[in-house]
Amino acid sequence: MANVRDFRTRIRSVRSTQQITRAMKLVAASKLRRAQERILAARPYARKMLEVLSSLAARAGADKHPLLARRPEERVVVVVITADKGLCGGFNTNILNRARQFLDGLAGRDVKVDIVGRKARDWFRRRDYHARRVLIDLFRNITPEQGREIASDLVRGFTAAEFDAVHLVYNEFKSAIQQRVVVEPLLPIPRAALVAEGATPAEDYIYEPDDATLFAALLPRHVEIQVFHALLESNAAEQGARMSAMDNATRNAGEMIETLTLQMNKIRQASITKEILEVVSGAEALR
Repeated sequence: MANVRDFRTRIRSVRSTQQITRAMKLVAASKLRRAQERILAARPYARKMLEVLSSLAARAGADKHPLLARRPEERVVVVVITADKGLCGGFNTNILNRARQFLDGLAGRDVKVDIVGRKARDWFRRRDYHARRVLIDLFRNITPEQGREIASDLVRGFTAAEFDAVHLVYNEFKSAIQQRVVVEPLLPIPRAALVAEGATPAEDYIYEPDDATLFAALLPRHVEIQVFHALLESNAAEQGARMSAMDNATRNAGEMIETLTLQMNKIRQASITKEILEVVSGAEALR
């Protein structure tokens, strides 16, 4: 049976863990503040660019630019974005479960995975999926150049017809306590639903300069922005999930300390009561 000393040792251990989780919560809160500012600044630009380019893609023919070409999706690349670190609740598990569900839905096709993050790398390493690229340590300092490098490789492969479609799987930041797993098409450029099925197509824009020049400048840039936006969303969601997880861990540690303290006091009180009874019994025996 545990004695008072054992309980004191356990309480000290839990209190040390509580100090670590509280510190990690504060660090995550600080990183979340910066990540949230970046994503709130980038999100309107990325969404408006997607809206404009989807509208252009709906009006333009596939011959206008290679990134608009639509082919039977026999060869697919799925970009899975997770964190490099753990201790962030179900953040990584939710992404990987959704990615597995999506990949299993592509059975029968030539599917390759672009992996971003150590957790995805470790998970896919133990499973029978074909990893095309592995990128880690991107979230230490996310820059537009990182999004440009990833996007350039995807654009090159899609243009060269090495694969027919690209999808992104990542966590979208909703709040510090809520993230949403997103699976969205990246290539070919999604088309906006401008007209009903069978209706007359919407009129095209008047381009200045010509449409080929504009598409050549805008479409690769659009892919870069969407990849960079996904990295920012994932980073902000990770910090929010970690802050929430460490806050829960800190509170759970506090509750455990209270429970252990109560049990320790009960044992100590029982020990004191037993000693008093022994003293009283000894005194009675001497009379």
